Amino acid sequence: MAIILRLDRVMADRKMSLNELSEKVGVANVNLSKLKTGKVSAVRFSTLDAICRVLKCQPGDILEYQPDEE
Repeated sequence: MAIILRLDRVMADRKMSLNELSEKVGVANVNLSKLKTGKVSAVRFSTLDAICRVLKCQPGDILEYQPDEE
């Protein structure tokens, strides 16, 4: 897939644990864990908005596009 999730890197930069982010964002720990490991096929804009608000970042800090090699 061409979209890479970098939530783990942003969380590490902010020194925030998954449990703390889950509590502040209001999303289940298991769902954030899937986001963190890139095991999701979709992200709600409301979830992305909440994550960016809590982590004080831009969506581009969390999502990265890497084109597939042809």
